[in-house]
Amino acid sequence: MWVVPYDSRMFGLGIGELLVVLVIVLVVFGAGRLPEVMGSMGKGVQAFKKGLREPPEIDVTPTDEPAATDPKKKTTN
Repeated sequence: MWVVPYDSRMFGLGIGELLVVLVIVLVVFGAGRLPEVMGSMGKGVQAFKKGLREPPEIDVTPTDEPAATDPKKKTTN
């Protein structure tokens, strides 16, 4: 007996369920706009993967104290 270590169906969906999902997507977006939607989805996935690979940016903006840097404002004691 041959045992497969994973479920061979995509996301637990069979062919019938995948066809129903495809028909719903075609009805919602239309056949003419579907390539545009899929292209933007692909760009979004690429940007997400790129964001996971790159280290987070560190904000090094200096904090300014308005009273100390502005010569017009003088404190008198």
